[in-house]
Amino acid sequence: MHPWIQSNIESEKKIKEEYGLKNKTEIFIANSFLKKYKNIAKALIAKKTEQGEKEKLQILKKLQQLGLLSVGSDLDQILGLEMKDVLERRLQSIVFRKGLAKSINQARQFIVHRHIMVGDKEISMPSYLVSLEEENKIGFKMNSSLASEDHPERINTEAKEIKEEVEAIKDHQKKSNSKSKKKEVEDTEDLDADVLDAEVLEESENLGLVEEENEN
Repeated sequence: MHPWIQSNIESEKKIKEEYGLKNKTEIFIANSFLKKYKNIAKALIAKKTEQGEKEKLQILKKLQQLGLLSVGSDLDQILGLEMKDVLERRLQSIVFRKGLAKSINQARQFIVHRHIMVGDKEISMPSYLVSLEEENKIGFKMNSSLASEDHPERINTEAKEIKEEVEAIKDHQKKSNSKSKKKEVEDTEDLDADVLDAEVLEESENLGLVEEENEN
């Protein structure tokens, strides 16, 4: 990106806000990473040798492990990668996407203040690129106060209110269904009683007729 083009300035500003980047240097690093592998891909596309094929497989495997390419991708897919693809694989982005922080900026704060672990490694760099294997191993340090989901800094008030509202609706529906079933049972019992009364009345009338005939 040219530093003095207005559209680029606006684009950089949006990217910084979306990914919680501190400065342009982090954008430059992501762009440099992307440019490096695109140049390698271009060179390997033209390199029709056995060594070139080995290098191709190595590059594809590495980018697949980082979650930047899907299995079965080719060198052409590397040329189609965008800077946002790289930014999405940053530790800061993944901590936020996994719900370990309320905002992308808070995710950065947690990482920098050494609250985050990736497997058995303490990572304090928000720009650290997370592999697919590592993604499910991200969490808080055991001795961190943030390890508790009830910590004030981790509670998402809006999400909590929505959850409580959903639970209240479910509880109301459950009670309504229970009342409906109870009413159905009562109606059935009343109907059975009416039928029984009718049968008793009919039996009594028949008995009265028999007695009347006997007297005659």
